[in-house]
Amino acid sequence: MEVVLNRLDQDFHFEAKGSSPIPVHIDAAEGIGGHNAGARPMELLLMGLGGCTAIDVILILKKQRQIVDDFQIRVQGDREKIEGTEKTPFRQINIQFELKGQIDGSKALKAIQMSMDKYCSATAQLEPSSTITHTLVLNGEKFDA
Repeated sequence: MEVVLNRLDQDFHFEAKGSSPIPVHIDAAEGIGGHNAGARPMELLLMGLGGCTAIDVILILKKQRQIVDDFQIRVQGDREKIEGTEKTPFRQINIQFELKGQIDGSKALKAIQMSMDKYCSATAQLEPSSTITHTLVLNGEKFDA
C-alpha cells in the first residue's frame, strides 16, 4: 500500500491520494501556521479507525440480514504526552457505534466485537499503544448485552 502527499502551499496544506482517485486534504492548525484547509494527521488516524471498523460492521450486519437505516460512528481519543518529547499519542480511544434500523442488538454487538477482535487492521495497529473500547447506541438507546 502506498499513499502520496503533494504540498499545495508554502505552509502545511497537503493533498493525499491512495489507491482511490479521491483526494484527502491535510493541514495544520492556524496556531502553528496552518490554514484549516484539511484534517489534522491525528484526526485522520481516528477517521481511519472509524472507517475500518464501520466497513466491517456493515458487512457483517448485511450478512446477518439486519436492516441498517442509519449508521454513525463517533471516535474519541485521549492523548498523553511522552516525557522528554513533543509526542502525544493516543492512549485511550472509544468508538461509539450509533445504529438505527431493524437490528437485533445482540447481533450488532457481536458484529462490533468481531470487527475489533478479528477483522479491523486499524484496531490491530493502534491496540499495542492504546486501549480501545466501544459502546453501542441502538435506535437512540444505549444497548448493553
